[in-house]
Amino acid sequence: MAEALATIRRVEGMGMITLRGALEQIGPVVSDVTGIALPECRKITGAGDRQLGWMSPDELLCVMPVADLPAILAALQDGLTDRHALVLDMSDARVIYDIIGAHAEDVLAKLSPADLGAVGSDDLRRSRAAQTAAAFWRIESGFRVIGFRSTADYLGALLHNAAMPGSQLAPR
Repeated sequence: MAEALATIRRVEGMGMITLRGALEQIGPVVSDVTGIALPECRKITGAGDRQLGWMSPDELLCVMPVADLPAILAALQDGLTDRHALVLDMSDARVIYDIIGAHAEDVLAKLSPADLGAVGSDDLRRSRAAQTAAAFWRIESGFRVIGFRSTADYLGALLHNAAMPGSQLAPR
């Protein structure tokens, strides 16, 4: 029996905070609190098991172990009280999947119109996976994909189906 193109794994135990505001205003506080450099446009930066991703000209996404979330959330809220900003725990509204393996890019390419060959090691893309919104970036040996929790089962099924044995894409 053929092996799957990649391993699809739902990632548990991660917290996510959305930050909205003028990045030049909130960025220094976010960097100080998280210990992560502010990412440039369509980039993701990280320190250990924490990442900070650029989502739009006025939005950042901070991903961290759920155990770190309460302290980081409180520190961000306190640090941004004098600025026009939104700091919101989105952990329950999002789901994370990892696509791991030699053909991880092929799995995601079946679902997203993004040019994955142009996605560098520190790039973050907002796109879609079939008919659901998704954001993704490269991780060691694959991709990390974030979607809405309301479509978690659909997204998981899409990823598993795209990784089915014998379904690799033709060589480019």
